[in-house]
Amino acid sequence: MYRFFLTSLIAALVLGIGAGRILGDDFGPASGLEIAKRYDEAKFFYTQLQTNRKMASSRDNWLKGTSNFRRIYLAGPKSDFAAACLFMLGRLYGDMNDRFNTPRDLEESVSYFEDIVRLFPGHKLADDAYYTLGTIYLNKKKNPQKAAEFYAVIVTDYQSGDMHPQAENQLKILSKEHNIALPGAMMSGNNLTNQLNYVLPVKYWSSKTYTRVVIMASGPVNYNDVLLEKTGRRPARLYIDFKKSYIEPRYRSPVPIEDGLLKRIRTGQFSPDTVRVVLDIESLSSYKIFSLPDPFRVVIDVRGENGVTGKKVAISASAQKRIFIAPTGRNSRLVILKGSKKTVPGRNNLRAVADIDKVSGHGFAFQPSLAQQLGLGVNKIVIDPGHGGKDPGASAYNLKEKDIVLRLARLLSPTLKKELGCEVILTRSSDVFIPLEERTAIANTENADLFVSLHINAHPSGNVRGFETYFLNLSTNAEAMRVAAMENATSTHQMSDLQDILSDIMKNSKIEESSRLAQHVHNSILDKAKQNGFSKLKNLGVKQAPFYVLIGAQMPAILLEIAFITNQDDVKNLQSDQFLDMLTREITAGIRNYVNNTTAGYLGFTTGTLQ
Repeated sequence: MYRFFLTSLIAALVLGIGAGRILGDDFGPASGLEIAKRYDEAKFFYTQLQTNRKMASSRDNWLKGTSNFRRIYLAGPKSDFAAACLFMLGRLYGDMNDRFNTPRDLEESVSYFEDIVRLFPGHKLADDAYYTLGTIYLNKKKNPQKAAEFYAVIVTDYQSGDMHPQAENQLKILSKEHNIALPGAMMSGNNLTNQLNYVLPVKYWSSKTYTRVVIMASGPVNYNDVLLEKTGRRPARLYIDFKKSYIEPRYRSPVPIEDGLLKRIRTGQFSPDTVRVVLDIESLSSYKIFSLPDPFRVVIDVRGENGVTGKKVAISASAQKRIFIAPTGRNSRLVILKGSKKTVPGRNNLRAVADIDKVSGHGFAFQPSLAQQLGLGVNKIVIDPGHGGKDPGASAYNLKEKDIVLRLARLLSPTLKKELGCEVILTRSSDVFIPLEERTAIANTENADLFVSLHINAHPSGNVRGFETYFLNLSTNAEAMRVAAMENATSTHQMSDLQDILSDIMKNSKIEESSRLAQHVHNSILDKAKQNGFSKLKNLGVKQAPFYVLIGAQMPAILLEIAFITNQDDVKNLQSDQFLDMLTREITAGIRNYVNNTTAGYLGFTTGTLQ
């Protein structure tokens, strides 16, 4: 009834009919000072209603309060007090609903607040009206989705309004408790002081003893990790909290993992501005966490209790002569034991055991290769053609790095299989994009014995040429850092920051083995290049640098920069089938030399007879 009455009055004013002709002289046109005085008097009466219990007990007194503000509004519907009168009318009817529990009063309250945002969208009270509407729909109408819509208008359209922080906080709570998506204005990149970073769906690669989890965010995020030990039937749990972050409701469902080290991954909005990722772990030996920029992502490497195991070789029951390889080190030695019933001190620490067929003095004659006999052979190699898909890598002279390295990888795969009798896996066999951290995860989850990443270099100067081989380590060499920054698609400044992270990660890395592998492969290419007519192939040496693609590799891992795509002489080589064939042969030969030298390098040979 009251809303119809007010609408009729507004229509009369629009048609030019004086309000005083409808309601009497008290409602006639008034000056600004008169309106201000009446507004103060009306607010004083409202204060009395709030503080005087006797007055407040009468509904007629509340209706008188609404009439006071309604008269002022009609006397100046475009005055400075018009929006404020509508706001006070909304409050009065809301209070009446609280006191007398009349649904009609609640609807009147909602209508007046809606009038404010419709008639005065630019007024300072507009965001207050939206906020009050949100609160009504949340607390009284029990409609959190509708409430979120009103709060969202504030954070999107009234970013400088005084209700902006409260609306953001309410939206965060609604997102956590009711799985309601936040508006884009609250996400990073919108220059808000209280902005949140999107946390994207978790990606993972898992095996029985190793898991890599990658969590991407829309911007740099502060995070901390906590490990909870296994208690009763509850598995060990590692959780990571991302501060000032948000994950959309559709990405909050647990991800079960039937096979592997992890049982499941749970992601949720732990608090209004904190995303928690929980890893339920079957068995945990160790874990490492580090972050990478551009785009920002957090990488978690988890290793199980059996995550680092030596190769085991079956021993026939009838073996009369046995070889035991003592733990690696300078004093390691190969011991030939005749008979099998006596024990040897430290036998539980033996690295590998194998039968031998022939013994001649202090030397050995094997039908299979020594590496195969000792179980130290390379059974699986992962070849990583760099870049791919949307990432072309280095480009020049109408050539793209991603195409050349893929071609080389396709040549290497069958050659390695034939020459070494090993399984070969390519991280990509077509022109697709694979993130750097995924390439290492593939090698780890496949339990590869070696990891070789193929790349082509580039330089601002067309005179720079040559090939170089890298392994993962800290570096102070400016050129090595430049190459790493280019392959990591980041800046040299960020590469310097990464060194602090790597100093801890690499304590258990295969640095020495990777260095030897790099040297064998590099020397093999260098020795044969000139013999094959590639005399202009310049040797830039074996170097170390922090390449993202090598971080966390559980096996010897190297990165080859086979030429400079920006140098004309190197480009001629890259376009030559003979050059790629030579690289294929010599990379294979280098790996073979590494295997044989590593095997022989383990031991000094002695013999003994058990008494």
